[in-house]
Amino acid sequence: MESSLRFSSLAFIALLAYFAFLASAELHVREFVIQPKPVKRLCRTHESITVNGQFPGPTLEVRNGDSLAITVINKARYNISIHWHGIRQLRNPWADGPEYITQCPIRPGQSYTYRFTIEDQEGTLWWHAHSRWLRATVYGALIIYPRLGSPYPFHMPKRDIPILLGEWWDRNPMDVLRQAQFTGAAANVSDAYTINGQPGDLYRCSRSETVRFPIFPGETVQLRVINAGLNQELFFSVANHQLTVVETDSAYTKPFTTSVIMIGPGQTTNVLLTANQRPGRYYMAAHAYNSANAPFDNTTTTAILEYVNAPTRRGRGRGQIAPVFPVLPGFNDTATATAFTNRLRYWKRAPVPLQIDENLFFTVGLGLINCSNPNSPRCQGPNGTRFAASINNQSFVLPRRNSIMQAYYQGMPGIFTTDFPPVPPVQFDYTGNVSRGLWQPVKGTKAYKLKYKANVQIVLQDTSIVTPENHPMHLHGYQFYVVGSGFGNFNPRTDPARFNLFDPPERNTIGTPPGGWVAVRFVADNPGAWFMHCHIDSHLGWGLAMVFLVENGRGQLQSVQAPPLDLPRC
Repeated sequence: MESSLRFSSLAFIALLAYFAFLASAELHVREFVIQPKPVKRLCRTHESITVNGQFPGPTLEVRNGDSLAITVINKARYNISIHWHGIRQLRNPWADGPEYITQCPIRPGQSYTYRFTIEDQEGTLWWHAHSRWLRATVYGALIIYPRLGSPYPFHMPKRDIPILLGEWWDRNPMDVLRQAQFTGAAANVSDAYTINGQPGDLYRCSRSETVRFPIFPGETVQLRVINAGLNQELFFSVANHQLTVVETDSAYTKPFTTSVIMIGPGQTTNVLLTANQRPGRYYMAAHAYNSANAPFDNTTTTAILEYVNAPTRRGRGRGQIAPVFPVLPGFNDTATATAFTNRLRYWKRAPVPLQIDENLFFTVGLGLINCSNPNSPRCQGPNGTRFAASINNQSFVLPRRNSIMQAYYQGMPGIFTTDFPPVPPVQFDYTGNVSRGLWQPVKGTKAYKLKYKANVQIVLQDTSIVTPENHPMHLHGYQFYVVGSGFGNFNPRTDPARFNLFDPPERNTIGTPPGGWVAVRFVADNPGAWFMHCHIDSHLGWGLAMVFLVENGRGQLQSVQAPPLDLPRC
């Protein structure tokens, strides 16, 4: 009798806890109106595509367990879709957002409501347009706080500061893209980098709008750094202040201090900063990490960390004292970028899959398409070619008649094939002097099928075709563990012995070391069509992408849910 009463009491307490959890979860209902708005930067005004007239767009602040219903109303002249970068969208690819992968785009004058729930995720993520180059100005932060009563694994400061790093073109980014698509050459590089939408003191007509962050002496703040730039990895630093890394891509890390971080497009990094220097004004700054033999924007964006008791000049030159400038690494400092990445560790023992069911080897890199008429205005790439990019020599082409997920769900043939190669069709010295006969990829729309709950390992191998480069590879619908990396060609006999299977960092976007490789592992526990692509948008447009089709498991809770009635049509 006593044991049954004890069991009933425990069950009642568990039930109360469950209802308390449900009561604490909120539904966030928002409207995102996609609309042009005059935005002035670098002395000139452009009609930029914005959300609700804001650039950058609104910050979403939610808690683990909350649900969102965000209606996107397209009042711009371009098709658009919105991706909630890093949200797993369990069983719900319909809310993921990449156009022609999980949905058809939202046409001008149309709308679509993204409905999704945050399930066991917390930290810094972000949202952005996933339609061509619209994300140059259509992006914002997505901050997920822990459930009420759940602690952080570190002492959480009272104040958060989102830092959105971006790129700015002094013309319509869609025109920049259109020109590159016509000529086959590389797109013009950006004219400025930005911090929270502003270029900063070092650019023309920008000083008065430089972002300033007041801080009290002795105060610790958390910087939520997001690289929303289209095409460039960045170094970021704050003059004279150490940064303590505590999270990457919404996954906690073992804390470590550094004077500089390297952050690729799509990635997020949370750092703690303590105002322990002499009261004054200090620049936070970002400039390019350029790992490729290619043109890049070599300017520097700045904001100002301003102590509230910073002294001012006296006498004739009265005013604010000039900010101290940080020491940033050289543009091509791969050693510093690699040293930073190699220090990242998961905050506790990580549940890394040990027995592998799918062992995939993907070459990632650029290529060139030969032209029958090299003198054509449409063939202005190197030596009369057009730029391309590929994974395992397959250059991905977006469908147009339907999205891959809709075609897969409906059983519609002719949209894609499922014969994406698990290994390169030809083995070669990937980081050596590659024969020109291997530089031209094959175009197609191919997916690779995975069984539900398969343990997957992918080795991403950079190539020296055209140029070695750090490619920030993003996998939709999943977080993965980065178990190993190195330079040169991956050696399947010796390199796995050096894998970190205890506390590898968990990420959703990881760069391939230039002229090297990186290995990731995950469990395919999220059914649906999930895009994997380089987050350098020039490379994505050239075809550096593929799709995983994760099959349903058993029963409703392991299967893709039905599509919403308002899903856009092609």
